[in-house]
Amino acid sequence: MSEETRTIQNVDTTPARAPEDVPALVKKIGKTTYKVRVHFSDTSTETMSDKIKRMLKNEIQQM
Repeated sequence: MSEETRTIQNVDTTPARAPEDVPALVKKIGKTTYKVRVHFSDTSTETMSDKIKRMLKNEIQQM
């Protein structure tokens, strides 16, 4: 069994206030309601398609 090193990065977990007009996916599971909002970087140069392809390629390489 190999030991893998994991790095934990501390980030500011203070939730940013989302504007009320931002659409959200709302899903209720049992007594818990989940609201999910998506944020995309304005400065990103990678398309969503490119990102998914990169993630799949990395996943295959790790197998």
